[in-house]
Amino acid sequence: MIELKNIKKSFGDKSVIKDVSVQFEATKCNLIIGASGSGKTVLMKCIVGLFEPDGGEILYDGNNFTHMHEEKRKTLRQQIGMLFQGSALFDSMTVLENVIFPLDMFAKMNAKQKTDRAMEVLERVNLTGAEKKYPAEISGGMKKRVGIARAIVLNPKYLFCDEPNSGLDPKTSLVIDKLIKEITHEYNMTTIINTHDMNSVMEIGEKIIFMHQGAKEWEGSNNDIIFSKNTELNNFIFASDFLKDAKDMRMLELKGKIDNQRNMDELLR
Repeated sequence: MIELKNIKKSFGDKSVIKDVSVQFEATKCNLIIGASGSGKTVLMKCIVGLFEPDGGEILYDGNNFTHMHEEKRKTLRQQIGMLFQGSALFDSMTVLENVIFPLDMFAKMNAKQKTDRAMEVLERVNLTGAEKKYPAEISGGMKKRVGIARAIVLNPKYLFCDEPNSGLDPKTSLVIDKLIKEITHEYNMTTIINTHDMNSVMEIGEKIIFMHQGAKEWEGSNNDIIFSKNTELNNFIFASDFLKDAKDMRMLELKGKIDNQRNMDELLR
């Protein structure tokens, strides 16, 4: 579990993160959502140590990352996988070499062990046969899957994904969402995803944090979000008439499931 306690961050006179406290649930997909400028990207960068918060504490399974000695931070960072928004692949390296790169940096393995491990995760993300290709030779969705393979090659305990569906078509986005959720559960990782993709929110949002003007405005699950009466959240999520209609349909669907369960419980009494 990753826990934030009263995190604050400012740049000059501008307060960007305002006293945010939250618990991100272990072995689940935790989403940070919000409009541009809401502070979600800065918050994620604080969690992984790219920005130092001005106040508060960040705890990784009870270990205080905020006040941790640099050597201990380096050790903890080896348990963190990162999927970057643009995939951040090395153009001059093959797919296989890109995935092996973290192993070259941190793993005490021989060349064959590194190759075997890289091929194992490439197979997991359905990229067997693409290992000799270069990033320029593969699609955007494949690049994302290479990025995921590289992020999990060290078998991390924590996975961070920055806008994983950025630049992808809706069908490919669903594939990436499904893959991230499956890997989160298979590897028992604590996954934190920074996104504005509403399909991701509804499909894989086991825990959702909604940021508004630098503050945590709301938190809950993808089922809770349907019934939320938070005005700012509803204005963000259900901005169009189409999405408002979809919300009403989802509410009726969930209500029907709840009523059916109650009826079943009554029959079994």
